[in-house]
Amino acid sequence: MKNKARSQRGFTLLELMIVLAIMGILLTIAQPNLKSSIIRAREAVLREDLFRLREAVDQYYADNDKYPPAIQDLLNQQERTRSYLRDIPKDPFTGATDWITVAPEGDEGGVFDVHSASPLVALDGTTYNSW
Repeated sequence: MKNKARSQRGFTLLELMIVLAIMGILLTIAQPNLKSSIIRAREAVLREDLFRLREAVDQYYADNDKYPPAIQDLLNQQERTRSYLRDIPKDPFTGATDWITVAPEGDEGGVFDVHSASPLVALDGTTYNSW
């Protein structure tokens, strides 16, 4: 009768402390992996956005034999018949459409290349604005 009453009381304090300690250790191990996976995902989005912007600039150049005067000229506007982008993507690290544009060498003006405006350092040690 004593064993039956004791088994129905629940967990002891020692058992609960051991479970909480194990959970704390597991959370401590998982937290850095979570942070780096979020950064890796943002880096993947940045690479894809840069690829799409550069591809749109190249398509504009192929169609018009000149580079676009600004990134905004890649959008579908009423007076233009061609649209190269639906909208300007936001930089995943700055949260804005503040892309750094590089003009081509020579007399041609406009947008030749696009870089991130973020001064942060990537997981591979390079800065995002050098991508």
